[in-house]
Amino acid sequence: VTAVQQRLLEIRNLMKTSRTSRYVTLSNISEVSFVIMLKSKTFVKKTRSGGVMKIVREHYLRDDIWCGSEACTECKQESTVLQKDTCIESSLCSYPHYLIPDTNVVLHQIDVLEDPVIRNVIVLQTVLQEVRHRSAPIYKRLKDMIHEKEKHFYTFTNEHHRDTFIEREPGESANDRNDRAIRMAAKWYSQHLKTSESNPDGLKVVLLTNDQGNKQKAEESGLLVHKCEEYIKSLIANPELVDRLALSSDDKNEITSNKVLFPEHLPLSKIQAGIKSGSFLQGTFRASRDNYLEATVFVQGEGEDTTEVLIQGLQNLNRAVHQDVVALQLLPQNQWVAPSSVVLQDEGAAKDDNVEEEEEEKVLRISAAEAARKPTGKIVGIIKRNWRPFCGMLNVSQIKESTRHLFTPADRRIPRIRIETRQASTLAGQRIMVAIDGWPKDSRYPNGHFVRSLGSAGEKETEQEVLLLEHDVPHQAFSQAVLSFLPKMPWAITPEDMVKRQDLRQLTVCSVDPPGCTDIDDALHCRELENGNLEVGVHIADVSHFIRPGNALDKEAANRGTTVYLCGKRIDMVPELLSSNLCSLRSNVDRLAFSCIWEMNHEAEILKTQFTKSVINSKSSMTYAEAQMRIDDTTKNDDITKSLRGLNKLAKILKRQRIQKGALTLSSLEVRFHMDSETHDPIDLQTKELMETNSMVEEFMLLANISVAQKIYDEFSECALLRKHPAPPPSNYDILLKAAKSKEVEIHTDSAKALADSLDVARVDGFPYFNTLLRILATRCMMQAVYFCSGMDSDFHHYGLASPIYTHFTSPIRRYADIIVHRLLAVAIGADGTYPDLMDKHKQSALCNNLNYRHKMAQYAQRASVAFHTQLFFKSRGILNEEGFVLFVRKNAIIVLIPKFGLEGTVFFDPKDKTAPSLVFDEEGPTLKVEEHTFHIFDKVKVTISLDDSNIQHQKIRMALTDPVIPGVSVPVPDTEPQTKKPRLDR
Repeated sequence: VTAVQQRLLEIRNLMKTSRTSRYVTLSNISEVSFVIMLKSKTFVKKTRSGGVMKIVREHYLRDDIWCGSEACTECKQESTVLQKDTCIESSLCSYPHYLIPDTNVVLHQIDVLEDPVIRNVIVLQTVLQEVRHRSAPIYKRLKDMIHEKEKHFYTFTNEHHRDTFIEREPGESANDRNDRAIRMAAKWYSQHLKTSESNPDGLKVVLLTNDQGNKQKAEESGLLVHKCEEYIKSLIANPELVDRLALSSDDKNEITSNKVLFPEHLPLSKIQAGIKSGSFLQGTFRASRDNYLEATVFVQGEGEDTTEVLIQGLQNLNRAVHQDVVALQLLPQNQWVAPSSVVLQDEGAAKDDNVEEEEEEKVLRISAAEAARKPTGKIVGIIKRNWRPFCGMLNVSQIKESTRHLFTPADRRIPRIRIETRQASTLAGQRIMVAIDGWPKDSRYPNGHFVRSLGSAGEKETEQEVLLLEHDVPHQAFSQAVLSFLPKMPWAITPEDMVKRQDLRQLTVCSVDPPGCTDIDDALHCRELENGNLEVGVHIADVSHFIRPGNALDKEAANRGTTVYLCGKRIDMVPELLSSNLCSLRSNVDRLAFSCIWEMNHEAEILKTQFTKSVINSKSSMTYAEAQMRIDDTTKNDDITKSLRGLNKLAKILKRQRIQKGALTLSSLEVRFHMDSETHDPIDLQTKELMETNSMVEEFMLLANISVAQKIYDEFSECALLRKHPAPPPSNYDILLKAAKSKEVEIHTDSAKALADSLDVARVDGFPYFNTLLRILATRCMMQAVYFCSGMDSDFHHYGLASPIYTHFTSPIRRYADIIVHRLLAVAIGADGTYPDLMDKHKQSALCNNLNYRHKMAQYAQRASVAFHTQLFFKSRGILNEEGFVLFVRKNAIIVLIPKFGLEGTVFFDPKDKTAPSLVFDEEGPTLKVEEHTFHIFDKVKVTISLDDSNIQHQKIRMALTDPVIPGVSVPVPDTEPQTKKPRLDR
């Protein structure tokens, strides 16, 4: 297609000088023998700056576009893709054939087309363009198949072929015109191959369509045409492909009941009119993890205001699935309810479509105080489905020889899916992927189809694959296109590299990182100047030197957004040659860096700031513990140790200054696993120990990020990539205030400084862990920090750091945001050139949206990895007895924190196999009275910890109460010995 475009550009330029005819023959371009300019359209478009732009669109046709078949002797082939001897074995089409799928087959049966069995497929330009317009994810999957040589998928540019292009007729819809174009191309291929001398066996083309009208017209034209389903079912050697078929509308009708369970979804025209008039609201649907009968819709208001609307009950949820964009109608205020405090998970037996929802929803209908009620609504329509293939496990039907089964997704926010498969016995106990096809109003569950198997449930590799897929973490191997842009080895710094760099190799630079770190982003130095002041340098890997804008390596890094750190595994944002070698600031090797150098006095006041590209040679790569030992060892007085002591002294002053300004010191749970070197299973679990050197590195990274943020904003006020941390809404602090009040402690949340000051003095006699618990709870109240473009926002403030401006500059090996910031800074100091996308605030804003998404999903994936390895750790340890604290109180449970392991678990008080004890929940406390004992937030308890693997997919850490002793609830257990990181603020 690129070659065609290049030729057509030459033709267009020639035609500007030739006005005698619309038909031109070019003898000097051998590939083009005959070209027609079919028509030219001119229209005016407004630009963003308010001006106008004249746009001319011309459509050219050719008569020499090759068909791509090796059986063809008519075309002058540039390359052949379609084979003539290999043929899919089909009882329906027993002759050699190529397939031409229409647009809807591609959109709905992409899982089938991706199977290695399906090959020799002609993808028409008409279909490719329609798919691109209607579904970006499927378009990408289709393009990947086209580029896969073994698939033999060929793109035929029928819209630029003289014999296959058709114009839209008066009164004809765009869809009907495209269907006609597909039939025209199929007919041309049939005739074209029939006339080929090297096709004696009668190689044919088969059109695949599920549209009855299109099929009928194709048959009337004498084409070979089949429905996709009947063709796939005819594949003799591959009966398992039938399971991957998306359900057609006919199939959907067969497996649903006659009873209407849900209200009809409104058509899009009514939804749009309702949103315009204000009777409906549009928002993103977020299902609850803890209660399958409850969800929240986030409605974007003016500016950054977001309204949360509560949805409760099956009928009001009305078949919306997590992350769908929905239209909702607010209920009258007297029908508003409070969020349920019940932990309610749908993991029992499959419920029948005729079950009375009244029975299962009665648990939600508990009166709440007027103040606790939230705006409540019901879903009236779906604006955009956000379905994807879901990982999970099959619940095999108990009905003998049944092909209909329920699939339970790994993500509890996704409803179970009804599928048809003949492989149930094989798939039982495996992790599989299933896609949703639709959700009829008379079915309790959506209908879907099997996509592929991932492996046996419980196996580490399988579970890790599920974890990455569920959190949308790009983890495929880097393509050859990406790897082709890596520097050739052996690599060395050249004189050209030094032109705009300072040589800082003489400085005593060193790095301090966690144990086992190979992607070393940052290094530091500190030395005394002749004038008595101190020079402090933060040196960051110059990744942007190796990754140039717009190439395949850059695009891949931008898409990945961040490196993802799992337990025992790292998913790199950039190839290992860069991440662990050429960019990593390892000791005793020359490395390219971007340096931020300050001149400071001994009170850590900045007197001068310099930014420069540089070359450094780190004198030592240390762990936090090794650096701390150097600082503390009074017998050491070498240059590295003196540099560390100077840095540590200044860092303490910087931290004190930050806290005085109102920066928060919060706490969260983080653990480190010690892995067996052979099995890679966790053999020990410890909380991460923080030292002074952790804080030392933290302070200078924060300072560098703030200094760079100010510099790039001063230079590029409209397109600087910054990072902000919004202040939480007052309601976020409710649980924190209630928890503090329960211990007669007062917390002020008027500002970050007020919160920081009140946390500093929050103490309870005889309860030394109280302050840590309070800070853990305060962390849960915070908003997510996000990247944004300075020209698209006005609020830059970072609440947690109490800084008016902030960005990310210090970790370009593992964060793409830092690469963009490096490019901006390089332009600002004249060390590199700019490019259009860097100065386009709209493109920067779109990039920020992707980076925020990737960062969030990486965090979720990392937590899921910790949870899985925690389960592995407890699997072989039987039952442990540990001390913990109540962190949250629910209507039927308490959530307990075990500080020793950095672990949270739920103690339920409504066991399904026992008589539930008497429960009284007070929302104001909040407190939960179980029999005669009342639980408050932060109460000390003792629990047993064990792994419940009765549900292999949703294995969980099970906690049971041992102290206080409550009859019918507490259990006696053996006692066993068996461990949290304060978050790095925003380094």
